[in-house]
Amino acid sequence: MTELVTIFNQHPWLFVALSFVFAAVIGSFLNVVIHRLPVMMKRDWQQECNHYLAEYKKSVFEQNEKALNAPIDAFPEKYNLVVPGSACPKCKTNIKPMHNLPILGWLSLRGKCAACSNPISARYPIVELLTGGLVAFLAWHFGPTPEFVFTSILTFALVVLTGIDLDEMLLPDQITLPLLWLGLILNLSGTFVPMSDAIIGAAAGYLSLWSVFWGFKLLTGKDGMGYGDFKLLAVFGAWFGWQVLPLVILLSSLVGAIVGITMIAFKKLNQGTPIPFGPYIAVAGWIAMIWGESITQWYISTL
Repeated sequence: MTELVTIFNQHPWLFVALSFVFAAVIGSFLNVVIHRLPVMMKRDWQQECNHYLAEYKKSVFEQNEKALNAPIDAFPEKYNLVVPGSACPKCKTNIKPMHNLPILGWLSLRGKCAACSNPISARYPIVELLTGGLVAFLAWHFGPTPEFVFTSILTFALVVLTGIDLDEMLLPDQITLPLLWLGLILNLSGTFVPMSDAIIGAAAGYLSLWSVFWGFKLLTGKDGMGYGDFKLLAVFGAWFGWQVLPLVILLSSLVGAIVGITMIAFKKLNQGTPIPFGPYIAVAGWIAMIWGESITQWYISTL
């Protein structure tokens, strides 16, 4: 391992290139997670509802057992992140391994299913290219270090959270909570910030948006954001300390406002229509992870 690190230090562009390829392959799997995890969660929710009805409305449940147990989707009964294999959503033809190659597979098919010519969403290669590009940048920025490994893991998770929130307006606890604990564990040894800063950051990240949420709700009677947003901001506080939180909140709010106003102006979005806030927190947090200190110092110097 030491020899490999030495080679990567001597040939940084080799490390960057290999990181891109590896991350693009991971990005292909992240597409699966983005698509399948919400389906799996909805199935779990359905089962919980069925058990609740069985407990409290047994007679009704017995009369409607078939309807209550009916699947909420058209996917196979055994459905997880591994099974079944990838298939065309229209004709259900299994996708060949060669066509599953990140980016190249989609390009070789010209964005269409080989069996039925149904269009394949361009989001698949975009996610793969984005994941590869982000991790390649981390490889250049951090080099072959533990920080590179940990920030790559965080980046993979942020890509998934962004995709799911855009599709479902949901930030799954199955991802945000492990990230929160991982950040705290890493900072036991001060990997990114002292442990005290990480603990304060996690608490402040959650409570800051929680306070905004309840203030908005008391004033308007509406939910301004979801609890997943609180947890995602707490993740960045746990990883990089309370010091990054003002920048993350400012950047995410600014970008979210610009995007929202632009979409309303071009009639792509009706006023009052909810939009996911998680992607903006993810982007702002990633920027703060890399340039947070530089941006803060620049801002202070302008005062």
